[in-house]
Amino acid sequence: MTTTFWVYILQCSDGSYYTGHTDNLEARLHQHDAGTFEGYTHSRRPVKLVYQQMFSTREDAFAAEWKIKGWSRKKKEAMMRGDWGEVSRLARGHAHASTGSA
Repeated sequence: MTTTFWVYILQCSDGSYYTGHTDNLEARLHQHDAGTFEGYTHSRRPVKLVYQQMFSTREDAFAAEWKIKGWSRKKKEAMMRGDWGEVSRLARGHAHASTGSA
C-alpha cells in the first residue's frame, strides 16, 4: 500500500495563511477546524483549504512545506493561482530586493 503525503495551505479567519503537511489531509483539516490541532490556527478558526499538493514521500512534503513557509504572501498567492511565471518573477525580485529600488 502506498502512502500519499500532502502539503496544504489554509486561509484562516483573519485572512492569514497556514502551511502544513500531513499523510491524511481530510483528518488534518478536521483537526484544524475543530480546534483539536493546537498552534497557529487554533485561535484563527474557521479555516478554509486553499491549496493542496500531493507528494510520494514525507521528506518531499516536509521540504516543500518549509520552502513555501519562507515565501512572501504574494508568492504563495501566485502559486495558489497556478501563476508560475509570477512565482518565478517574485523569486527573482526577492533575490534582488536588497539592491533594487523601493
